[in-house]
Amino acid sequence: MFISIDAGNTNITIGFYDSNIGEWIHEFRIESKGSLTLLSLERAMHLFFLENNLKIDAVSSVGVSSVVPELNELLNQFCKEFLGKPCYFINGDSYRKLSVSTSRPNEIGTDLMCNVTAAYERNRQANIIVDFGTALTFTVVDDEGKVVGVNIVPGLKTAVKSLFSNTSKLPEVPLKFPKSAIGTNTVESIQAGILYGYTGLVQGMLGTIKQQLKTPVKVIATGGLSTILSNLKGSFDDVDRNLTLEGIRLITLTNINSQL
Repeated sequence: MFISIDAGNTNITIGFYDSNIGEWIHEFRIESKGSLTLLSLERAMHLFFLENNLKIDAVSSVGVSSVVPELNELLNQFCKEFLGKPCYFINGDSYRKLSVSTSRPNEIGTDLMCNVTAAYERNRQANIIVDFGTALTFTVVDDEGKVVGVNIVPGLKTAVKSLFSNTSKLPEVPLKFPKSAIGTNTVESIQAGILYGYTGLVQGMLGTIKQQLKTPVKVIATGGLSTILSNLKGSFDDVDRNLTLEGIRLITLTNINSQL
């Protein structure tokens, strides 16, 4: 069993890949902010292993993508002490043996390169990967697997929290579509503005990028919030919430196997 750990600004996502059936079988999420400690992570994971009948001795390898450097030592200790395995941290040198590349390996987030790796491995053509996370990112990859560039805007929840935190009378609202694009009360006004507004943002961004690329391109959506904007389904060729986890697995195994 392979374990992918994706440490982001909002959550740490831990994915479990069953190599025998070739599928992601479980996913565990825990907030990466606040009072997270090694002890609290180990306790939560111990319970998760028990509830899902997972065995620690079945773990073969662990790969980590982290965009939060202050979590790295905690994750390193967790892998050694709880999982009993050293973990491979993806970094700028990890891409040298891959079919994808970037001109700025130490600048682009490892999570985005994991998305690129998994998407290009699947399609072997130009891709736009839309990642709905703390930030909403559009990563553009050409037919040769080279990262052309990345566009970044605040994510859906980030936008809602910013509005709620910086205004005295506006409430924090659930992310679900209201009855109409025209809000008739405060909650529906915010929902309409954010959800219909972001729908237009994504459609406009994809249209502009495609126009500039002038080549056939696959569009893949990922991230925990990738299904929130349900009216965008026709804009994506695929929606895969495990894309980052799969990229971590591919990059880790490529680098581990090359050292054998």
